[in-house]
This record gives sequence, C-alpha cells and structure tokens, in this order.
Amino acid sequence: MSTSLAAALAALELGHLEPRAEDLSGMAPPPTEALEQTVTAIWSDLFTTMGNTSIERDIEDLGWGLVNLFHRAAAKKHGLVDRLTDDIRLLLAEQDGSEISTANLEEKIDLAKKVEESAGAFEIMRDVAAAHYIRETGRSWVPSSGNRISLGVTAGIVDGHAFLRARRERALNANTAQGTPVVFAGGRLTFANDEDMKTFADNLLATLNKVRARVGDMYLVHGGDMKGIERLAASWAEQNGIQQVRFGLDRKLGDRAGFRRNEQMLSLKPRFVVAFQGNGVTERLVIEAKARGLRVVDRRGPLGSPPSAARRGAG
Repeated sequence: MSTSLAAALAALELGHLEPRAEDLSGMAPPPTEALEQTVTAIWSDLFTTMGNTSIERDIEDLGWGLVNLFHRAAAKKHGLVDRLTDDIRLLLAEQDGSEISTANLEEKIDLAKKVEESAGAFEIMRDVAAAHYIRETGRSWVPSSGNRISLGVTAGIVDGHAFLRARRERALNANTAQGTPVVFAGGRLTFANDEDMKTFADNLLATLNKVRARVGDMYLVHGGDMKGIERLAASWAEQNGIQQVRFGLDRKLGDRAGFRRNEQMLSLKPRFVVAFQGNGVTERLVIEAKARGLRVVDRRGPLGSPPSAARRGAG
C-alpha cells in the first residue's frame, strides 16, 4: 500500500472532528464517478496483491473492515449532523429577528448541509466497497451493529424549519422498508459433501426466486446470522437489489431472545414465511405463523426440499 493511500485511509478516521463553516465554504464533495473509481482502484490493488499469497485467507476479514471504514466515517458525519440539528432547533427557538441571530442560524444550516453531503460521499464509497465485497466473497456485507442506510442529500433547504423537516423525512424513509415483507428463517447447517451443499444452495435460491416472482415488491426480513444460511438469503437479496430488514437478537433476554425476535418478525404480517432447517426457535416460528393464518413456504425437508417430498420418498 502506498504512502498516499495509507494517508487517505487514515484521514477517514477524522470524522469525529467538527469542522467550522468557513472550512467548508464553497467546497463540494468529489464527484460520484471519482469516488466509485477510487474505491474500485483501492480494492483492486489491495486484493490483487493479496491473492495467491500466505495472507489470501484474510481477504474476507480485511474486505469487511474496508467497507466498515467507510460506514463508520459516514456514521460519524451523521452524528455530527444530529448535533448540528439540535443547535438549529435551539437557534430557531431563540430567533429575535436580529442580523446576528439570523447569520448564526444561516451559518449553522449551511454547515449541516455540507457535513451531510460529506456523509453521502462516504456512503457512496461504502456501497461501492460492499458491492466488491459480495463479488469477492459471495457474502452480503452487514454492519456489526445498527443498520446500513443512506439518507441521501436533498437540495433546496432554504431555512431551519425546512432543514429539520427534510432530514426527519429522509431518516424516516431510510429506516422504513417499502413494499411487502417476506420473512426468511433457517439455521447453521453442515453437509456430507460438496454435492449436497450445492443442491441445498440451488433449492434455497430457487425458492427465493419463486417467492419474488409472486411478490414483486418484497423486502426480506431475517435475523442477520452471517454464519448460517441466512447469509445466503442476504446475499441473494443484495444481488437482486431487494431491501432487507434485520432483526438481531436482544442478548439481554437470554433464552427468550429468539422467540421475541419471532414475535417481532411476525408482527409485520408478512406475505410469506420461508422456513429452512433450523433449531427450536425456527420450529416455533413456523407454528406461530400457521396459527396466525400466515402462508408458510416450508423447506425443512432434506437439502432444502419440502417435508412432503421426504414423506413421499419414504412411502
């Protein structure tokens, strides 16, 4: 890695510093195309160097960290905008019509807009890196905590009230999935051989493709277990541009965490509940879904097949 590249990556960790308005006056983030090309070049140079070497096995971990670097930088910027938003609310409440108070408000709004533009630039870099990550590893990139969202930038914010309203609406839209929910559930499986594993993966993808054909506006709801078969479903969703909602476990609930997550996912009233082999929590999810009159796509048979297929074979 060159010195200039190392310096550029290190600079991304400076997102916690609060810039002054004059530091950003007249400045704009790099063009989208330039951001995309830069991330692609970083990824290509770094992982081409690592390929076929003793550190090739570390590509996945390092790739995840590279995406996370941009994700954290964007999150820091959004945190700063949140603090600036509080300042704007206070200045609006204290407005007395004087030239000084008006100037202070305008300066704070301009700074918030500039910082939000910077956050958008980091989000572009994160999403490009995440696309390379899934192509390299076959896995969807998921942050260790929180959600992966992009607020985007809306132009034409002309006053404090408009800025607050626009940011609130963007945050709401970014955190709210649009469309019809489909729940996916399954556990961590092992296979006797590569052929069985491929058969299972083919059955899983075929099932999801059939569900998507029935529910064109679907978004995928799952538990976000990136070490189990939910990883395959998440990768499928990412590759097909399907929005995802992840319900992580609340560890404070102990043994009840999985069952609580079931309740949360079913509360969305999904069109389908797609169930593959899992543990007792998955079994309970299927039982509760049927009790609520929800349609279950049951693939808990051998290698991701319907249980009825196994019964016919036994007969």
